[in-house]
Amino acid sequence: MAQPIRVLIVDDSALVRQMLSEMLSADPQIDVIGSASDPLFARAMIKDLNPDVLTLDVEMPRMDGLNFLEKIMTLRPMPVVMVSSLTQRGADAALRAMELGAVEIVAKPTIGLKESFPILQAELIAKVKAAAGARVRARGKGGNTASQKLASAHYQTTERVVCIGASTGGVEALADVLRMLPGASPAIAITQHMPANFTAKFAARLDGICAIRIAEAKGGERMLPGHAYLAPGNQHLKIDRSGANYVCRLAGNELVSGHCPSVDVLFHSAAENIGVNAVGVILTGMGRDGAAGLKAIRDAGGATLGQNEASSVVYGMPRVAFEMGAVERQIPLSGVAQAILDACAAKGQQAVRI
Repeated sequence: MAQPIRVLIVDDSALVRQMLSEMLSADPQIDVIGSASDPLFARAMIKDLNPDVLTLDVEMPRMDGLNFLEKIMTLRPMPVVMVSSLTQRGADAALRAMELGAVEIVAKPTIGLKESFPILQAELIAKVKAAAGARVRARGKGGNTASQKLASAHYQTTERVVCIGASTGGVEALADVLRMLPGASPAIAITQHMPANFTAKFAARLDGICAIRIAEAKGGERMLPGHAYLAPGNQHLKIDRSGANYVCRLAGNELVSGHCPSVDVLFHSAAENIGVNAVGVILTGMGRDGAAGLKAIRDAGGATLGQNEASSVVYGMPRVAFEMGAVERQIPLSGVAQAILDACAAKGQQAVRI
């Protein structure tokens, strides 16, 4: 039997520490080995207890959670799950934490802690388990930090639509891919598993570092070359046809493949409405969301790409997709942007014009 996942909780609220501990301890595969009220106590406990996963609050006394995280990822890299409030400041800090190397985000309710936290129990347990299996690298080592944009490939941008799905590790992976793409890239639709109120901030951060324009999808907008549309954190994103155009549609908030937004929802809509003109890309993430949808894109004649195991933070979604025959090409993260452009160029000779 596998050893339980050893978790250390770091939060300045005694109530939050207690509730997180009780929720995680309810799972027999998780062992909460301690809790700390601030990073300085946590630093000593990390040395003494050697936890597998750290849950970390953002705003704490004596040392800011982001400064502490940066030190951890530089000196003693380990899987970290950020527990952050849904406030604007909390969302900004949590996204910065993901850029620094945190694996997952859990949105902390700002009111009604006792009533709201139990609802998050399943999500918290799943994200701690995902973090425990993540490949964590020292900050500045082994990552894909290239920012040089690729030369434009020869393709007709109006014919192709790229659909990208990601989960655990996807914040950094998407940034690495999208900032390499030239401004003349085809239209892109993205589903990243992320809490509501975080996706708009994430889109804005990506927009600031990329040549293409990136925004949270609002629904109804025509998909244009040089633009990317990110699914909101609480709604599914679909691609539909409107005459000769492709448009974004927001479609409910029920769980599909265990998620909202769901990668499968996006990919299935691409298979149905784009077909041979679709390029599907599945990146790092826990579970199997997106695998069936990617297979549908391939069966419809579209091109499909999957991130390889060595470069994935969690080789879950890409693995399932690869094993079911949904992936035409499996490639390292550093090659995904070029592979997207190559796929668009290659499909140009056979794609159906709209």
